[in-house]
Amino acid sequence: MRTFAPFDPSLPGAAVSRRTRAGCLLAAGMLAVAGCTGGERGAAAEGAPGSASPSRPSLDWKSCPAPSSKEGVPARAPGDEWECATLRVPLDHAHPDGDTLGIALIRARATDPAHRIGSLVFNFGGPGGSGVATLPAFAEDYRDLRRRYDLVSFDPRGVGRSGGVTCLDDKELDAYYAAGSMPRTTEEQKALIGRVEKYADACRRHSGKVLPYVGTANAARDMDLMRQALGDDKLHYFGVSYGTELGGVYAHLFPKKVGRALFDAVVDPTTDPVESALAQARGFELALGNYLTACAATHDNCPTERQIVSLLDRLGEKPVPGAEGRQLTQSLATTGIAQSLYSKEFWDYLTEGLEDAENGDGKILMALGDAMNGRGQDGHYSSLQASLAAITCADFSQRYTAADIAGQVPRFRKASPVFGAFMAWGLTQCTGWPVKGEWRTPDVTAKGSAPILVVGNTGDPATPYEGAQRMARALGDGVGVEMTYRGQGHGAYDSGNSCVKKAVDAYLLDGTVPGRGTVCS
Repeated sequence: MRTFAPFDPSLPGAAVSRRTRAGCLLAAGMLAVAGCTGGERGAAAEGAPGSASPSRPSLDWKSCPAPSSKEGVPARAPGDEWECATLRVPLDHAHPDGDTLGIALIRARATDPAHRIGSLVFNFGGPGGSGVATLPAFAEDYRDLRRRYDLVSFDPRGVGRSGGVTCLDDKELDAYYAAGSMPRTTEEQKALIGRVEKYADACRRHSGKVLPYVGTANAARDMDLMRQALGDDKLHYFGVSYGTELGGVYAHLFPKKVGRALFDAVVDPTTDPVESALAQARGFELALGNYLTACAATHDNCPTERQIVSLLDRLGEKPVPGAEGRQLTQSLATTGIAQSLYSKEFWDYLTEGLEDAENGDGKILMALGDAMNGRGQDGHYSSLQASLAAITCADFSQRYTAADIAGQVPRFRKASPVFGAFMAWGLTQCTGWPVKGEWRTPDVTAKGSAPILVVGNTGDPATPYEGAQRMARALGDGVGVEMTYRGQGHGAYDSGNSCVKKAVDAYLLDGTVPGRGTVCS
């Protein structure tokens, strides 16, 4: 299971760093249960199922429309250097002559075309993040790579403009996210399961045609058609968080078509949803401890973990006022705390938000929680969390009952007093889902593939460091090349660490594979 798919929160009066990324992970938490509403209606229609597939993939590049807040990042119009296209792919790859789905793409051409390598395709994670909106917003980070690559990203099937999954409306989602997510009684457990099943039924009613086909394996097959349409013999790839799982599945299906590929903020492909959720609980606990240590060294208003647990318990009984007449509940506060641990640059917001919440003001923690949930300042939700749930449940076959999870809660609480129960109950996200999952864990073995650079961050809360080593091993000897970044936050390349950037750029631009076991601090 996957959860915690963060985008940059637009805090009032706050300048949010461009280095915070969309990402997701293979684990569980209540956020993965939640989420809905798709991209704007015009954009969703662009990717809607249509007529039969053409005999060969082709692209008609045109100027790009402005993204909306429903795609998950602050709306901004791409500059003139950006162009957009729609790739028609089979809705069901097993029946390539049947209905098709439109995959939305965006591209900026290489600035040094005489030395162009090809296209570099980005997936920023989720699953559910809009690459069409995200890449132009953060492309400055990849300026050096753009010298020799066309920068390309896309909305995977079931996301944003590519037939984005829709479920509940905005008002329903406000109530859904605010509801209790850590039940302590049988009655509360039944209420939680009832909400999850109602959510799943809404997804079926609004997006039932695409739900069976939004899994990762189908997205990987789409990427190979994308590679062909872009005119590349090999797929050069930059995958972040869930994007590393998508990249691993692509490498398994098309090992001879892998070019230069980077996996950053690496998902562990070897563990089942329970163990993945438990690992994530430990990862967020580690990140919380790092925050508390750093805060105590620089501030005099820092909480202890026990005080945070106490605050969350009180919010479970009595929420405090947030913004727009809404209440900061235990669920929204836990979500906001998790969001703030994705980057050290959010730590000051967390300190202020916790202090304010103690004093009865929930605005800051609510803003952070809203960002995680894909809620814009206009009150509309992106398709992020709906797409996340749909793709996760199309992938994984495990379905957990309340009794299954109740037995796991004690060891989750031991792993993290703050996040443990939250993530344990998030394992209900596929309960009642109308589509069966494809696998118990994804197969990423890629014998015959070119080397894939796998970068793990020792302080990553969302995709714990151990996942990088396991991904490298699962890819196979001679394929997975592991590199370590000793840092904080989710991911390594956009951390600002010059050692990481130099090593990755040398590989992607020059083909220089770092020595195995390379460590950057």
